[in-house]
Amino acid sequence: MSAAAGTDGRRTLVALIPLGIANHAVLAGNRVTVSLDAIARGASPFTVGVLMSLYALFPMLLAISAGRITDRLGARRPMLLGTVAIGIGALLPLVVAGMPALYASASMVGVGFMAFQVAAQNAAGELGAPAQRARNFSLLAMGFSISGFAGPLAAGLAIDHLGFTATFALLAVVPFIPLVVLLRGHLALPGPVAPKGTPHHGGIRALMRHRMLRRALLLNAFFAVGWDLHSVFVPIYGARLGLSASAIGLVLAAFAAATFVVRLLMPALAVRAAEHRILAGALLGAGAAYLAYPFAGSLATLLPLSFGLGLALGTGQPMIMALLHTHAPPGRMGEAGGVRMSLINSMSFAVPIAFGAVGAAVGLAPVFWTVGACLAAAGVAARREARA
Repeated sequence: MSAAAGTDGRRTLVALIPLGIANHAVLAGNRVTVSLDAIARGASPFTVGVLMSLYALFPMLLAISAGRITDRLGARRPMLLGTVAIGIGALLPLVVAGMPALYASASMVGVGFMAFQVAAQNAAGELGAPAQRARNFSLLAMGFSISGFAGPLAAGLAIDHLGFTATFALLAVVPFIPLVVLLRGHLALPGPVAPKGTPHHGGIRALMRHRMLRRALLLNAFFAVGWDLHSVFVPIYGARLGLSASAIGLVLAAFAAATFVVRLLMPALAVRAAEHRILAGALLGAGAAYLAYPFAGSLATLLPLSFGLGLALGTGQPMIMALLHTHAPPGRMGEAGGVRMSLINSMSFAVPIAFGAVGAAVGLAPVFWTVGACLAAAGVAARREARA
């Protein structure tokens, strides 16, 4: 247990969750607003895919370094700098009009939330005893589910009723809340886990020699593909069906609401089944949902599919984060979390570009079917491993 554990640790975790909700709501709302603004400007699915990939480009390159910095400096300063970057990124489309501002906004908000999230997740793992880690990560993930629900829904409603400019202005105001809280310095956030200057012996290769870490990161990659495809292509698919911005936001919100529900039930699920059995079932369920997506032609059919997909994919993060924190070498949890974040963002970078090109060439249905088949195959492999 770290020095921040105990009563102060519980209070800090309770305070950390709404800070994460605020910053993640900006990320989720910004993604919807940027993508729909680009579509309104006549952008193709490939262009929208490139735009969405920018949320992950710099996080992909910088996440491991951010994790190492968190190990050495503690959580507060990376969280503070990340919040500032989120606010600046949300503000950019108000200062400069046109597609260049959307590209810059996506890049800045993406890297800012990466810095905040790596530090926040590391803090959640340190705020309590090892037996409390799964609960801590579930609580933090539930907070992100709330913001994943509220961000797209609020952005969609604001776009329909106020326009894109006012929506970007609203998003730019939200980061001031966590910024003020972090500047006051009253939270008992964990400090450095390892002494300053401690070398990360063996680098990433040494971490990858840990069998359980490799398994967890591989499963995490499949969950990341499923998650990113939904957030990127549902706005495109919904726009092609003629849905309003509010309706598209509602579909995305249904997904987030499902992740909240399943994470609320996660502690009960975790004591009844092994991690790999739960993750295998989740991948199979996600694969089935994607195989059915091209047959959904209205809001009434998209909502239950999005909710079901959220139930499946929402199990991934808490389980995998608990595995990583348990098996990471001492003093390197931030780095292990950075590797996970880099992997997630590499998927977030590649998926929109690759599948955006495919979607522009042959349509969206083959994209959904391909990803559904891959997720289902991963679920079958994980189930075999769980039985073995």
